[in-house]
Amino acid sequence: MTPALSGAMSVAMDKAALRDAIVAKLEAELDLLLAAAQASKDEATDPESKAEGKYDMRGQSAAYLATGQNKLAAELTEAIAAFRLMLLPEVPPGGAADVGALVVLDFKGARTNYFIGPARGGLELESGGAAVTVITAASPLGRQLLGRRSGEGIALGSARHLVVEIE
Repeated sequence: MTPALSGAMSVAMDKAALRDAIVAKLEAELDLLLAAAQASKDEATDPESKAEGKYDMRGQSAAYLATGQNKLAAELTEAIAAFRLMLLPEVPPGGAADVGALVVLDFKGARTNYFIGPARGGLELESGGAAVTVITAASPLGRQLLGRRSGEGIALGSARHLVVEIE
């Protein structure tokens, strides 16, 4: 779990703006990754990378790296599409957490903000002046939060956290 973040998310946090910030961060990550993949591909196909002996693996290593980077780029592209298409349901008072919900957990007065997204759990960003961590429904924390309501508790390790707010 991430360390406690100061400041709780406000009820008025704009989930559409949060989603846009997530997409922008993922697009920046994708641009950087595509540039790195192109550099790896260029290195793999460069005449200078030609093997000088049977143990020289520079070109092959660069090709493996480019392949891995392209695979990650495809995953990022899918995540971007998933965030763009995801619904942002309004959670009524007393409603349960689901994908698209903002959740605030409290542990001994320290509040942590989470957004349950369709992909890229672990992504951290700031939106509306509050730090938010993206989690997925498949993560251990996400599985515990799905269906929870404000005022309910969850156990993380030996500590018990209180679900303060669901938006």
